[in-house]
Amino acid sequence: MLIKNWGLILAAKPKYAPPVSYLSRRNPTVWIGRTKGEMENATVNLKPHGEDLSGRVHQLPCCVKHDGPASVSHYFKPKPNGVSDEGLPLQEAHFRGRLLQGTTLQLPHGYTGFVLAKKTSPPSSKQNSNSWVTKATFQDITYWNHDYVPSHNDELLRAFHWLTVAKALHDPVTPEELASSSLSL
Repeated sequence: MLIKNWGLILAAKPKYAPPVSYLSRRNPTVWIGRTKGEMENATVNLKPHGEDLSGRVHQLPCCVKHDGPASVSHYFKPKPNGVSDEGLPLQEAHFRGRLLQGTTLQLPHGYTGFVLAKKTSPPSSKQNSNSWVTKATFQDITYWNHDYVPSHNDELLRAFHWLTVAKALHDPVTPEELASSSLSL
């Protein structure tokens, strides 16, 4: 297996993502940066091709500063422990001697996870140097904690709840819904 520090992105089908639905489907352009001076143009190609990593995407509570070959499956062996907490089936694994407890979460309906890699272009090319391409996709993610058991209060799980709120805010309202929800003062 190859450990690669790739960027991960969670993207929705265009009808669930009004803020980015105006972008070209072939090569959407996004602006990245914190301040106006740091803004730079980036192209992201979200064509779902490459390997399906469902069941093999893990968010570890640490930073691995390594790009290259590693026998991850030889050392990192998650196992279900048969316990369920708050309705979440728990797993156990060890990483560098530390006990990790995790759970696998399905991505919400209509969403797909993408593994992105920066596209390299020759120095002589005048092409955008900040282009990203899809290397793989996934439909679930296993996240791990080392200090506590995974729960519904964890940041990742709470972030998934925001997707439901965002969808409700951006869905069009029909005339029937407006009529049925009249407010009386």
